[in-house]
Amino acid sequence: MPDEIMAARLIGAGLATIALIGAGVGIGTIFGNYISGALRNPGAAQSQFTNLMVGFALTEFTGLLGVVMAFIILFT
Repeated sequence: MPDEIMAARLIGAGLATIALIGAGVGIGTIFGNYISGALRNPGAAQSQFTNLMVGFALTEFTGLLGVVMAFIILFT
């Protein structure tokens, strides 16, 4: 494989992993806002726990898609 193609693949894989930055920021925001809301209204904290887990799962899935895309770019 020519060096130019390999270099382009490495750059593309690096750019695909930028999704992990967004996932990290999103997870921090989700849990930070949940804790803030739970401290203000402890009675409503349990009813919002399901929403917290759904938001966490969707945000984490976005990060995982970025990693999978990077591996696909590198190894195919």
